[in-house]
Amino acid sequence: MSDNEETPENRLRKELPEEVPAPEPDVTAAAPEEKQPSEEKQPSLTGRQRLVQGLWPPRLTRAQLIVAVLLFGLGFGLAVQVASNSNSDSALRGARQEDLVRILDELDARTQRLEDEKQGLEKQRDELENSSNQAEEARKQTVEKEKQLGILAGTVAAQGPGITMTIEDTKGTVQADMLLDAIQELRAAGAEAIQVNDVRVVANTYLTDSGKSVSVDGNKINAPYRFKVIGKPADLEPALNIPGGVVQTLEKEQATVAVERSNKIIVDALRAAKRPDYARSSSQ
Repeated sequence: MSDNEETPENRLRKELPEEVPAPEPDVTAAAPEEKQPSEEKQPSLTGRQRLVQGLWPPRLTRAQLIVAVLLFGLGFGLAVQVASNSNSDSALRGARQEDLVRILDELDARTQRLEDEKQGLEKQRDELENSSNQAEEARKQTVEKEKQLGILAGTVAAQGPGITMTIEDTKGTVQADMLLDAIQELRAAGAEAIQVNDVRVVANTYLTDSGKSVSVDGNKINAPYRFKVIGKPADLEPALNIPGGVVQTLEKEQATVAVERSNKIIVDALRAAKRPDYARSSSQ
């Protein structure tokens, strides 16, 4: 059988389309994309290079910056000081012997002047302290003396140990001279402050009879006569009770006398301060 003979197989081949050649592969599409220069693989870094990149640029905090500035200032000051000392040492090393002697003499003189000034200031301080202490002591003594004189003059109240003497005169037989004797006996026994009823007894006190009563410095007082006396009780009471003394004399006049000791007697009757008409202090 020849090839030109139409057979079913040949007819089938005619009816089928011719084979389409397979498309050639697209070299451009299949080829891998070229990497841009910026995306080229970077060379690997060494450990030292990575350390340098981590340290630079430095990242400083505020505290670290302040510490750095302070350290810089300290170093600069030390450098200036060293340079100054070096210059001074160099100047001294290059100085002549006469100049060195003169410099030492000036330093000694300056030291002596400072020492003298120090001693002078210390002396002034001691004098001021002494004068202050003396002035304070004098002031205290003046105040104390004023109080003592005020007690004697009756211008200030007083308190202290003493006695209380009460004279009952129901018959009206007690006279001014008897009370004056009692005051004198008390003063002789060391009485420092005396008050009769509401009248303060002072150095120039006087007593007079006023009917059946008594006047003290012009102030009339009535029985019972109450004496408040500041002093040593062990001396005051025996002075009144001596034989023939004040108590026995008053009892003969039918008066009743009671004497009591006390650790606290208050003399609060006051006298107005009176300036003498003619007498003056000799220091004026």
